[in-house]
Amino acid sequence: MSGNSFGNLFRVLTFGESHGHSVGVVIDGCPANIPISIEHIQRALNRRRPGQSLYTSPRDESDQLICMSGLEKGKSLGSSICLSVKNKDYRKKDYDELNDLYRPSHADYTYEMKYGIRSKSGGGRSSARETLARVAAGALAEQMLKFFCPKLEVIAFTQSIRNLSLKNDLLNVSKDEIYSSQLRCPDKIIEAQMKDLLNNVQKTGDTLGGVISGQIRNCPVGFGEPVFDKLEADLAKAMLSIPASKGFEVGEGFSSTLMLGSEHNDIFINKSNEIRTKTNHSGGIQGGISNGEHINFRVAFKPVSTLFKKQMTVNKFKENIPLKLKSGRHDPCVLPRAVSVVEAMAYLVLAENFLKYKARKLI
Repeated sequence: MSGNSFGNLFRVLTFGESHGHSVGVVIDGCPANIPISIEHIQRALNRRRPGQSLYTSPRDESDQLICMSGLEKGKSLGSSICLSVKNKDYRKKDYDELNDLYRPSHADYTYEMKYGIRSKSGGGRSSARETLARVAAGALAEQMLKFFCPKLEVIAFTQSIRNLSLKNDLLNVSKDEIYSSQLRCPDKIIEAQMKDLLNNVQKTGDTLGGVISGQIRNCPVGFGEPVFDKLEADLAKAMLSIPASKGFEVGEGFSSTLMLGSEHNDIFINKSNEIRTKTNHSGGIQGGISNGEHINFRVAFKPVSTLFKKQMTVNKFKENIPLKLKSGRHDPCVLPRAVSVVEAMAYLVLAENFLKYKARKLI
C-alpha cells in the first residue's frame, strides 16, 4: 500500500492498524541538535486521546508514547525518529458481524476493491486511530519550528457543529481556553448549546459534523511555492487527508465569491516600518506564498459514518441486508478530537515549507 507518507524534506510515515499491535510514525528530515521533549509530545497525544468525555469514543487507551530511535539526551540526532504507541483496548470480536458486509460511507468497500483484502476490525488504516501518529509527528515538528521561529504558533478550535456556530471573532483565544473545553470550543455559551444538540442526537443513535477553524500566527514571509506547491495547496492536501474531512478553505474562501474585487483586495500599508496589509481577506497567503499576516483557514468534517440506528447495506455476496450495530465505541462527532489533528497537520506543512525556505536562503 502506498500513500502512507507525507512530505519530502520533512517526511513522516505512519504505521499500524486500529486494532493491531501498535500505531506509530517514522520521521525523517528533522535537523540534528534540536531540543525535543517527549513530554511535550505526550501532552499533545493526551489532548487527542479517546475516552475524555461523553462526546468522544469511550475506547480506553492511555496512549503512552515510546521513542524507539533518533533522540539522545533530549536532542535530535539527525537520523530517523521512530515514535510508537501500543494499542491496549482493542476488541476485534466487536467486528465479527461486519466481516462480510460493507458499512455505509466507510472505506470497507473501496479498500477491498482496491487491494483485494482489508482489515475487518475497526477500519484498519482508515480508522481515526491512525491520526495518533500524525499528532505525535506534529508535536515534534512544532518543537523544531519553535527552535528556529519562536513566535510561530498554530491554533485550532471547533467553530461549528451542524447549525450552531461561533458568532464572534475568537481567533485571539489561547490554547488553554480551547483545550479546557470538552468540545474544544472557546465560547462557553455556544459550547453548552452544542452539548445539548449532541446529547439529543446521540440518543437517536445518529452523529453530527461541523467546521474547525485554524490560524497560523506569525508565519514568516516566503513560505510556499508560486505554482503547484502553493502554501494553501499544501495545507488543503494535509487537511483533506484527515479522516472525515470533506472541505477546506483559506481566507474568505467560498465567501469571496460574493465580494467585489475592491472589497476583497488587501491594501498594503506601512505599519511601524513594516509592510503589512490593511485587511486579511486573502488569509495570509498571496500567490501561494505567505505574506506575514496570520493564515486563517477552515476545515469541514462530515458526520461520523458509524451509526447506532438501522440502515440498509450489501454484503460481499451482493445481498441487500439490514445493518444495526449491537455494540461499538465511536465518536458521535469527530471535531473535539480532530482539533489537535488539524494543528498537527498544519505544523507538518510548515516544517516542510520551512526547510524549503531555509534551503533556498542558503543558495
